[in-house]
Amino acid sequence: MSPFLLTRTLPVDATDAALRADVLHGLTRHPKTLPPKWFYDAHGSELFEEITRLPEYYPTRAEREILVARAPEIAAASGAKTLIELGSGSSEKTRHLLDALPGLHSYVPVDVSESALRGAAEALLVERPDLSVHALIADFTGELVLPDTPGPRLVAFLGGTIGNLLPDERAVFLKSVRSLLSPGDALLLGTDLVKDEKVLVAAYDDAAGVTAAFNKNVLTVVDRELGADFDPADFDHVALWDRRQEWIEMRLQARRALTVKIPGLDLVVPFEAGEGLRTEVSAKFRKEGISGELATAGLRLSQWWTDSADRFALSLATAV
Repeated sequence: MSPFLLTRTLPVDATDAALRADVLHGLTRHPKTLPPKWFYDAHGSELFEEITRLPEYYPTRAEREILVARAPEIAAASGAKTLIELGSGSSEKTRHLLDALPGLHSYVPVDVSESALRGAAEALLVERPDLSVHALIADFTGELVLPDTPGPRLVAFLGGTIGNLLPDERAVFLKSVRSLLSPGDALLLGTDLVKDEKVLVAAYDDAAGVTAAFNKNVLTVVDRELGADFDPADFDHVALWDRRQEWIEMRLQARRALTVKIPGLDLVVPFEAGEGLRTEVSAKFRKEGISGELATAGLRLSQWWTDSADRFALSLATAV
C-alpha cells in the first residue's frame, strides 16, 4: 500500500484560538456575525450530510451530476498528475475525478480536521493502493505551502464553498490560489448559480427543519467550547435572498430581548428582540461574474460545465 503522509501546518490549538477570535469579533460588532465554519462539529457534519439528501437542497446533486458526466473531460483538459482538494472533508465527490485521472500520481487533501483527513485517506488507499496521499491539516483561506508533487496539478475547490466568502475575501482567496499554480496547472471551481428566489430560499429553509437545526448548532458549539449559555430555542432560523448582493443570507433571530454570557471570553452579549446574528452568506454566481473575478486574480476561464438544469457550474481556469 502506498504511504500516507500527514503534515500539520496549523498549531494544535489553532482551532480553539480561531473560535475565540471569531466569537469575540463577531459578537461585539453590529450586525453580529459568526463564520459558517463553526457549524461543522461532528453533529453539524451529520446534519449537513442529511441536508444534502433533502429534496429542496439541489447543489450537491447538481454538482455530482456534472462530475459524473464531465469527469473524463475535466481529466483530459487538466492532464493532472496531482489533485489538490481544498476543504476536502470526506473526499466523497473527489472519487469521480480520481477515477477519471488514470495518470494521477498524488492526491493532496487539505482540511482543518485531522480525523476527516485520516478517514478519507484510509478509505481511498484501500480502493487505490497505487495512489500517493499527502494530506495537509491547514486552513485553505490562509497561506498554503504545498508538498512537492508532480505536475500538472489540478486544484479543486468544490461544493460552492467559495460562495461563503465575501467579495473581498474571494479576491484574496483566488489570488492565493493563483500563486500556487505553475504553468500547466489549473483550478477546478464549483459555483452555485443565480436562479429563482423560491428555489434558493427553499434550499436553505427546508420543510423538515434540518437546516434550522444545522444553523442553531453553531450556538451549541459556542456553548460547549466557551461555556456560553445560548439557548437555541431563543432563536429562529431565517434564510433571506439578497437581490442586490445575489446571495442567500442565513441568520439566527432572537425571539425576545436576552443576554448571553460567554465565560470563556469574559463576555456578556445583549440581543434585542428580533435582532439577527448572521451565520452564513452563500453567494450565487453568473458566468460573466465568475470569469471577471478569475481574471482579476490572474486566471483565465477556459472550460465551463453545468448540470442539465443549469443550477450549478464547474469551471476550469488556468494561470494567465
